Amino acid sequence: MKIVQFCRVLSIAAVMAMVMTMAGCATRSTGQPSDIDPLESSNRAIYNFNDTIDRAILTPVAEAYRFITPQPVRTCINNIFLNLGDVWSGLNSFMQGRQEDALNTMGRVLLNTTAGLGGCLDLASTTGAKRIPNDFGVTLGVWGIGSGPYIVLPIIGSSSVRDGVGRGVDLYVGQVEFGGLIQNVNLRNSTYGLQVVERREALLDVTETVDRTALDPYSFIRDAYLQRRKAQVRGENAAAEKLPEYEDFEDAQADKAALGLTPKK
Repeated sequence: MKIVQFCRVLSIAAVMAMVMTMAGCATRSTGQPSDIDPLESSNRAIYNFNDTIDRAILTPVAEAYRFITPQPVRTCINNIFLNLGDVWSGLNSFMQGRQEDALNTMGRVLLNTTAGLGGCLDLASTTGAKRIPNDFGVTLGVWGIGSGPYIVLPIIGSSSVRDGVGRGVDLYVGQVEFGGLIQNVNLRNSTYGLQVVERREALLDVTETVDRTALDPYSFIRDAYLQRRKAQVRGENAAAEKLPEYEDFEDAQADKAALGLTPKK
């Protein structure tokens, strides 16, 4: 019964993504820079809201978590969550017809879950089997559904029309399907909270890099997100999750000084 229900969710999500993408494309002109971000005004407002919440709540909590939790423990927790995520990544690779990626990912899960003490140790990476990040938004893209306009979602952040629908399926799988395996409600909710804090802690260094180098953090993050998503749909290695780089970092810093901008602490 759950399999039938899950298949219905996938079908509905695919149809929604297709319809919403077509609607988004119908409102855009072609050949203009605004094509990638026609909703920039509202997106920036939501971005500023997210940034305020992040700096007031999530970042301090993540920094406290980093301060009180030893590095080996943080690494173990991070690896466990990544290992659980690899199960869904492998299923998405399978749905995309990328069977080699699916087999490699499931091999990672098997090795890390057994010899890696439930995923605490990422032994697969030490053998050269790199992670292949994947989700249902990428699957929709591989199926030929366009991304639609770039959007910034409250709290969640960077997305697109297609990826927003895909994110709904991802949350359903993570919260309902996988999360339902934990019967104790308090333990399940605590696990969700720990996952949020752990993910934010893992991005602290990225945030510092953006604050230190980007003239316009909004466009910097947008461009990085769109580049990475395109690479994932094409099947290129997006595991490194590289951010766009300035050709000359010193020139960028000089430009910031000229504009009266200083890195945020």
